[in-house]
Amino acid sequence: MTDKSKELKTTVTLMNNRLHFNGMVEGNAPISIDYTPPLGDNLGYTSLELLLLSLSSCLGSALLTFLRRMDKHIINFTIHSTGFRKESHPTSFSRILLEVEVTSSGITEAELKKLTRMAEETYCPVWDMIRGNVTVDVNFNIIIR
Repeated sequence: MTDKSKELKTTVTLMNNRLHFNGMVEGNAPISIDYTPPLGDNLGYTSLELLLLSLSSCLGSALLTFLRRMDKHIINFTIHSTGFRKESHPTSFSRILLEVEVTSSGITEAELKKLTRMAEETYCPVWDMIRGNVTVDVNFNIIIR
């Protein structure tokens, strides 16, 4: 068996005569990937939506791991992401805004900023892959409870 931390394998299979794919990773449920009309049928996530989800969950995983090691009690945790696309082709993202919302007691913005820098520089491989190509801004909304 291959160590998933060293090698990842995926499969996409065309599902229709347009751009609808099923994406599979061994051991997980398939996901639907499509493109917007007129090229696709809007039957699933677009590739860029999946990238935003990947970046958000990568940052979220790092932040939550660090916060839990600091014995911080997390009541709610959400990351909203917005990708701003270039006008010309390829219409990739020029900027991504991540808005981290945390409900907790005893968490400061300074702590979150420090942990975010650590995630960006060392622990989040998705962020590492886009660094230097896409500007990523992170805002925090801390709800004390």
